[in-house]
This record gives sequence, structure tokens and C-alpha cells, in this order.
Amino acid sequence: MSRTLLLELGVEEVPSVPLYDAVAQLETRAAAALKGARLSYDTIESYGAPRRLAVIVKGLAERQEDLSLKVKGPAVKAAFDADGTPTKAAEGFARSRGVDVSALVRESGDGGEYVFAQVEETGMPALEVLPDLLATLIGDIDWAKSMRWGSGSTRFIRPVRSIAALFGDEVVRVRFAGLEAGRTTFGHRFLAGPAEIPSADEYLSTARSVKVIADAAERASAIREGIDAAVSALGAAAVVPEKTFAEVVNLVEWPTVGIGRFDEEYLAVPREIVEEAMESHQRYFPVEGPDGALLPRFVVVHNGDPARTDAIIAGHERVIRARLADAAFFYREDLARPLEEYVHQLGSIVFHEKLGSLGAKVQRIEALADWLAVATDAPADQAAYATRAAHLAKADLVTHAVIEFTSLQGVMGMRYALAAGEAPVVAEAIVDHYRPRFAGDELPRSLAGRIASIADKLDTIVGIFAIGQGPTGSADPYALRRSAIGVLTMMADGGVRFDLDRAIEAALAGYADAVAGLDPNAAGAAVKAFFDGRLAVMLKDRGFAYDEIEAVMAVASADPADTLHRIAAFAEFRSSDAGRDLSVAFRRAANLADASAGAETDYGMMADEERALADAVEIAHERVDALMRVDRDYESALAALADLRGPVDAFFESVLVMDPDERVRANRLALLNRLVGLFDGFADFAKLAG
Repeated sequence: MSRTLLLELGVEEVPSVPLYDAVAQLETRAAAALKGARLSYDTIESYGAPRRLAVIVKGLAERQEDLSLKVKGPAVKAAFDADGTPTKAAEGFARSRGVDVSALVRESGDGGEYVFAQVEETGMPALEVLPDLLATLIGDIDWAKSMRWGSGSTRFIRPVRSIAALFGDEVVRVRFAGLEAGRTTFGHRFLAGPAEIPSADEYLSTARSVKVIADAAERASAIREGIDAAVSALGAAAVVPEKTFAEVVNLVEWPTVGIGRFDEEYLAVPREIVEEAMESHQRYFPVEGPDGALLPRFVVVHNGDPARTDAIIAGHERVIRARLADAAFFYREDLARPLEEYVHQLGSIVFHEKLGSLGAKVQRIEALADWLAVATDAPADQAAYATRAAHLAKADLVTHAVIEFTSLQGVMGMRYALAAGEAPVVAEAIVDHYRPRFAGDELPRSLAGRIASIADKLDTIVGIFAIGQGPTGSADPYALRRSAIGVLTMMADGGVRFDLDRAIEAALAGYADAVAGLDPNAAGAAVKAFFDGRLAVMLKDRGFAYDEIEAVMAVASADPADTLHRIAAFAEFRSSDAGRDLSVAFRRAANLADASAGAETDYGMMADEERALADAVEIAHERVDALMRVDRDYESALAALADLRGPVDAFFESVLVMDPDERVRANRLALLNRLVGLFDGFADFAKLAG
């Protein structure tokens, strides 16, 4: 026999993001709790709305499964003394398992003899198990921030106001935060009152009867349909960013969609400001016409009385009018001065208390952009654009618009640069220098933008490491891991080729006078190790094996594009017959090679098979060196190395490397060293697992 279980928590309004997380936790934790309690079930579904969290378990067994379990105890020699009398260890074990000590049995296993207890436990009715289980489930929800209320000591993200818990149509007497569960759910704050839930199976329909859509997916569908219907009447389309939409879904319980309007004059303000004012600040959705241009309209999703939508929209229109009036004023004020003038204000803004001002940072990234332009052999125009973009990149941080709308940093810099007559590539690079902002984000569109972006990110990484505040464990307050991945991605995939080791040195040089007692060697080594760690993670995410990553990075990590090319060639080659031949040839040579013997050989002392191998090695050195260093043709270089399998096998079949004659032995070891050196130029093959 089985029934449906319902648990609903009525709470004060929970913020959107924590609500999504709690709904997911509730389902996962409920499944684990029921499994631990030996209560079988068919399905679990969790729900969330601003003022409630709920979980429904269908097909929940009415009784726990019986338990029959053999439990291992202490070793026999610890459980019984020399006379066979049970010790305190045996008595304690038996007591903990609810059996008499005489019921313990002895069995051999795991290299010794142990006592075992056969535990038999009859399952309890679910109604007796569920109260404590559900109370624990509620308390175990993990919140990033929680609070206490009233005189109680319970902590939750918001005050808990009601609990409804039903097993079928019976109330489960759950107690939490001074409340005892019943069957009452409280409806929409403005549109309905409380309602009695007849049974757990009728929860969603009962909630709907009091103007609550408890299922977020259903609310999302209703909101999308409402938005589409509202804008289609205008022959327009709504701009619906997923992040804003997801937030709105968790701000309403009975959504109603309406269209508001604002004065057309505000369309003269850059679109980004208008959209930011609507989406991030007010959670409205902009509307655009068939040509993609913004219309003086916006979509509102509200949680009020549908009959009062016109009045509600009028209130929102007053709000957005004030926001856009401020935005237009800020924009006009900012345009009154060229962007260059704002650069001079950066000297009064602290970048980091130990690293000086933003003005000083701008000077460093300009210098680093110059260095990178030379190192990457950038065309003269791109080099000039990169330096100019680096000079202006942070200027908008002191403009009125960005102070008010912080997420528009870079975007407004681009707008103001264009208004001041800067080259379009420079303006584009100003907004792009923040990219990539996260994994999978677009890279800067031009070489100038990529150089400016790398200069900015590398300067920050090096500076933070220079003062000893690099990431530790999971703590990365300056998002240096993200910045490092951005630099590596632009180098690996964005065509920006330079020596990372030298770039780190150049960046550290910018801090020579800014950081007292700076040890550039130690700081540089720490930064390089940090980049190597990020590069290894990036390669792992792209599907390469750990030993391939270690082998290739041991000799090639200063140029991520080269590392990526090299490891890709090796990974494909490794699984082939030629790749297996290469591995055998290396291991036979490496097992006997002795670095102390050097790599200078005496050709006159060699037998025929030795000369054949020596000739093949010399030819390979010339060929592989050209393929690797000049052509970067790693596929052909690996094939050339694999060709050594034959001469190596012939050498070992006919030559005793460890010859009694010390001179002969040393000469043969030197030849093997020369052979192994060929492999070392590509990767450290000794790090391969097999």
C-alpha cells in the first residue's frame, strides 16, 4: 500500500536565486532521507513560489521495509578473553545492535576472525517515521544566508509562517520553528485567503484555487504566453534575457502581463542604458519593433490583481520615467567632456590599497599592451589601437552613467569613445577588454581588443600575486582563475601568440616601484605555476588524459596554442600502432639511459647495429628539430620518432649495453642518452602511464 506525501512550508518572500537552489535541494535531500529511512516511493517533485516551498512524493510506502542485516563487530580476540568470556567490547557491540551477547557469531574473513550480529528490525509505519524525518529535512536546507526571528533560535532564509504536511489525507504532525503542521495552505497575499488541502494529491489544484501557481515551470509558461500575446498585439517582440526572466518567474505567484509606455525622447539615450534600467533595476522587458529598434514600450509581469492592471502599469510608468530621466541626464553630463578627460580622474580612484590607483594601473596596461604588440608582431595599426584602448579602457568608471549603472562599464566607454571621435576599433576594444567574462564567453573581436584584454588581466593577476594574495583553495576574491583562463583561451584559440614566461616578467616589471620588497623571481614562479594549473584544467576540460597533459606541459606551457597543438597531435598518435611503437622504443631506451654518461659518442667504437642506430638518431635529430621548431608539424615529428623502433630493436637484440668494458658501456649509454633526448624535445615520455 502507498500514498502521496505533501510537505509545504509557508514563508515570507524568498529571493529568486536562493529559491531555485532550495527547490533543487529539497528534492535531492528528500530522496536521500527516504532512502535512509527505508521508505520506498515512485516519484518526487519539488515546487517553489515566492512564499512557499513544497515537495510531493507519490507512491510512498505506508511502512518501512523490514531490516535484516549482518553487522561486523570487533575481532574475536578483542571480543573474548582467553577463557572465552565476552569482553566489554563484545558487550558494547551487542548492546549497540540491540542483541544479546550470546547471539554474536564468529566468522573468518578479511585476514582474521570477527564477531557478527544479525540485526532484525521490523519496519515502522510511515506516519511514525515522517514527523522527525520531515523536520530534519526542513532544517537541513542549506542557505547561503539565513536569519532568526522572534524569540526562537531556528534559522531559515526568511521567517516560516506555516507548515502543511499530509500523508494521503492524514496530517503528519511535523514540528519546526515553533509551528505544528496542519492541512492549511495560505493563498495569494492580495487575491485570496487560506484554504484546507483535502489530500496530498490535491495540493496543486488547491493552491491554484487560492491564486497560487506553485509550479515554477507552469508559471514560466504562463508568463511567456502572456508576454507573447501582449507584444504581438503591437506587432512587436519582447527582449527577454533568460537571467531576468528566471528571476521574474520567482517573483510572482499569480502572474499577469501588461504593457507600459515611456516618453519617446528617451530613445535618444543609448539602448544599453534603457535596457539596463528596465531589466536589472525594475525587471521589465524592453520591446522592439520589426526593424530591431527599441520602441517606447515595456512589458511588466506583476503579482497584483489582474483587474487593476491599468493602475499597476501606471505606477510602473512613473517609476521608469524617473529612472530614464536620470539616465538621460547622466548621459548628457558625461558627453559634455571628451573621454580623455576622465582618464585624469583615475589617479584618485584606488585599484588596490597595496597596488596603487587605477591611474597607475592604466599606465601599466598601456606599457604591457605595447610590449604585447611587439611580442605578437601585431600590425602597426592594431598595435596603436591596442595602446589607445588600454589608455581609455577604464575611463568610463568615473562617468555618471557607469557609477549609476555599474554593469555598463566598457559599454559606456565604447559609446563615449565613438562620440569623441575615436577609431571604431578602439571603441570596440574598450568594451571587449573585459571579455571573456566567463567560460564560453565571446573573445574580443579584434587583435587590438585581445591585446588590451590580456594586458589588463595579466596586470591584475601579477599584481595580486606580487602582494601574496593569490587564490587559495576555493577562495578567489579577485576572480584570478577566470582571468587566467581568459588569457589562455585568447592565446590558444584567439591567435595571440607570445611567450607567457616573458610576458609575466614584463608585467612584473611594472610593479617594481609599486610593491615594496618585491621578489620578481619568486612572484614570477608563483604566477607561472598558477597559469600552468589553469592550462592543465583547460586541457582536461577538452578531453585530454592526465598523463598526456603532464607529459606535454613538462616541456611546453609558455605558448598555450603550441601546447594545444602538440597535445592534440600526440593524443591522436598515441592510440595508433605507430604510437605504440614509439612508446616501446622510448621505454627500452629510457630504462637503461644514464644522464651521467653524457651524450657524446665515439663512432669508431661502435659495432654495426650501434652505428645503424647512431645514424638513425642523428638523421632524426635534424629532421625532428626542423619539423618541431620550424614547421611545428608535430604529426610528422611523431612519425619520425616512431621510425626509430626498428633500429632500437636491432640494437637491443645484438648489443649488450652494460658491457664489462667501462669505455664501451659508457659509449653505449651515451648513445641511448642521445636517443632519449630526441623524445625530451617533444614531451616528457617518462610521465606517461603506459
